[in-house]
Amino acid sequence: VQLQASGGGLVQPGGSLRLSCAASGLPSDYWAIGWFRQAPGKGYEGVSSIISRYSTTYYADSVKGRFTISRDNAKHTVYLQMDSLKPEDTAVYYCAVDIARKAHPSGTSVPLFGDYMGQGTLVTVSS
Repeated sequence: VQLQASGGGLVQPGGSLRLSCAASGLPSDYWAIGWFRQAPGKGYEGVSSIISRYSTTYYADSVKGRFTISRDNAKHTVYLQMDSLKPEDTAVYYCAVDIARKAHPSGTSVPLFGDYMGQGTLVTVSS
């Protein structure tokens, strides 16, 4: 499985970016795909995920209402539309996939483990 993320860059607060993640070698029955991010000096944070079988989407509270995850099955690509960006959204964003369903602690907002993770794409929100 290979995941190729792109679309990062420098944007002003309030602006928008769309990240893309092209997946190859993905089994047709994979469980979930989504995004993590890592801000400078911080750990990984689950941002958003989508359950392949049900198309159920999940979002971190910090991005809910501003970010939208979607996918194009024909192109084997998942997208993260990021609107109303804030400086605190500055991070390296990583695409990740879960091949099989995982158990997550109760209350987990983004149930994504990351059996595979691609290289990151840097998003910088600054004026």
